[in-house]
Amino acid sequence: MFVLDSAFWFWLLLGLVVLLVIVIWSIRRHRSPILHVQCESTIDKLMPSLSGLSLSTAVDGNTVEVLQNGAFFDVLEERIRAAQHSVHFETFLWKPGALGTRLATALMERARAGVVVRLMLDAQGSKTIEADTVERMREAGCKVKFFHKRSIYTIGVLNDRDHRKMVIIDGKEAFVGGHCVVDDWLGDAEDKLHFSDVSVWLHGPVVHSIQGAFSENWTGETGEVFVGDEFYPVLEKVGDVSIFAAYVKPENSAPAVKLLHHTALCLAKKRIWIQNPYFIPKKEAIAALVNAVKRGVDVRVMMPATSGSDSPTVQHAGHYHFEQLLEGGVRLFEYPHTLLHQKIMTIDGCWSAVGSTNFDDRSFDTNDEISLGILDAGVAAQFDAVFERYVKRAPEVTLAKWKKRSLGVKFYAAAAYLIHDIL
Repeated sequence: MFVLDSAFWFWLLLGLVVLLVIVIWSIRRHRSPILHVQCESTIDKLMPSLSGLSLSTAVDGNTVEVLQNGAFFDVLEERIRAAQHSVHFETFLWKPGALGTRLATALMERARAGVVVRLMLDAQGSKTIEADTVERMREAGCKVKFFHKRSIYTIGVLNDRDHRKMVIIDGKEAFVGGHCVVDDWLGDAEDKLHFSDVSVWLHGPVVHSIQGAFSENWTGETGEVFVGDEFYPVLEKVGDVSIFAAYVKPENSAPAVKLLHHTALCLAKKRIWIQNPYFIPKKEAIAALVNAVKRGVDVRVMMPATSGSDSPTVQHAGHYHFEQLLEGGVRLFEYPHTLLHQKIMTIDGCWSAVGSTNFDDRSFDTNDEISLGILDAGVAAQFDAVFERYVKRAPEVTLAKWKKRSLGVKFYAAAAYLIHDIL
């Protein structure tokens, strides 16, 4: 009788695992954009191009209020409590603490008052939320769903996380940015226990686009479609800011947030200022940044130092390309005092990108993200003022000093970079 030994079963199982990984990889794979954009127009004339590439449409008539640090939650809580018809809340991180209790209480209060409350939490990022908090919110009438919970049905997308942070109130106003529901986001970035972040408060026709972004994942997880004036009311023009929302992830093509950020680098004529907590550019973005310097563009990037980061390994991975960037003339600054979590890029003092997107492949290629393209010099000036606030205490990384780092530091950066896609 023919008997298969244990080695056969081991290699068969290993082969099946490898095959499964290849199949999943091939399904998710897309071609990165080749960044050889030739255009004489300035970025303020290219909103139709940038929004079109992002599979969106720029809309005029909006207002933008920039909200920083813990003050954001004071405004957000007030607006939730003022909701009359609906509150749609989507976030990546929700952890136990005073902030979570505040927001849960406000959401339950509105649900009991008859307001439709939908809450989308990422199953991985919000895995530590208290079960009794979720149960109490549901008992109060809140609809709470978790994005990509572990199951046989999500095995191919378990690495895909909902990293968006946004809230839509009554379909008339929206909040988009980087703030998470964690007590570290309270305060005013005064120490390592209080992070820095930026979100924007929006009114005007662009709110429909933010509502659509929320609908994408809500319908995907629940099958529920919501329509009507309480969710999509007629929105008149209330300001003069042009905005579009980038969030779509088309099959076999680069996600909208990646196309947006990378293309914008190629259009700068004067200045690129980037604030991002996890800055790990790939070769295409590095080339675009260095080419911008060659065009005479002032390129600066500010990020947390390893001492300020909530994930030092990610910062070490980002160090892998520092020498190449510095040799290309890109100016780099590392803030050592706390986590700088804002995800902002301004171009030429008139155009901005802000939202949930980190400058790394996890955000650009894998996560569900949202970034806003905003054409307004006043908003760009506010974002640049945030840069200037923190850069005063962020030492600049110089090429001469960077070349003197030890072999151990170089090895750590190389090792961290090998796994940066899953950090």
